[in-house]
Amino acid sequence: MKAFERRDLVINELYRHKKVHVADLAQKFNVSEETIRRDLDKLDKEGLAKKNYGGAILNAHTNEDPSYASRHQINIEAKRNIANNVLGLINDGDSLMTDTSTTAFEALRVIFEKKHNLTVITNSLVVLSEFQHSGQKLISTGGTLGPETSSFVGPTASHTIQKYNVDVTIFSCKALSMTGGLSDSNEAESELKILMQQQANKVVLLVDHSKFDRIAFIKLFSFDKVDYIVTDQKPSDEWIDFLNKAQISLIYSTE
Repeated sequence: MKAFERRDLVINELYRHKKVHVADLAQKFNVSEETIRRDLDKLDKEGLAKKNYGGAILNAHTNEDPSYASRHQINIEAKRNIANNVLGLINDGDSLMTDTSTTAFEALRVIFEKKHNLTVITNSLVVLSEFQHSGQKLISTGGTLGPETSSFVGPTASHTIQKYNVDVTIFSCKALSMTGGLSDSNEAESELKILMQQQANKVVLLVDHSKFDRIAFIKLFSFDKVDYIVTDQKPSDEWIDFLNKAQISLIYSTE
């Protein structure tokens, strides 16, 4: 078993039981306790777990769904970096679907400045409000509005998404794992992202470097549903090899 595979299984144990013990994991995965401690050290530094005597507990904040305003400030420079790299994937006249991620919002800000005659279908109240005078065609999914997430969800939103076939879906997620695929924390939002992926000819995932090698509560889908991943910095060689084998085009800044 490779290190990243064991680490994902450790994360799964944390999500299932909320706590893990070094001795139990060492026996389960047939490795030394020191190896498990290094795994838990890494998870602690990444904010997924909190180490304690003899093991670790799941970080209570891992699956929280913060407000749009607070999400927007997290890694904002990385998001703007990603936004600048998306432009080449969009053509004048394209139809798009976007989720409520703040990274997608930053991407639209760049796209709307440079591209013309676009149609954008979204469940994001912020996108609809911010870009209502952009000159682009905006279509709201409608649905039940979540005041904290500033997004529309529910059956009405799902039905609207399924009405349209689009050129490109642009979205983000909370976590990427080589063994677990794409995952997120909000169930209602996740259902819409799955539908958006199904309705698009080209699927573009926007994720900053902090999302790699993580697992969140709700599984979205596997990597074979994604055409492009746009990120802010070069991933590890292991990830580059993995995405190449999955036939996913990887775009990142070389600066």
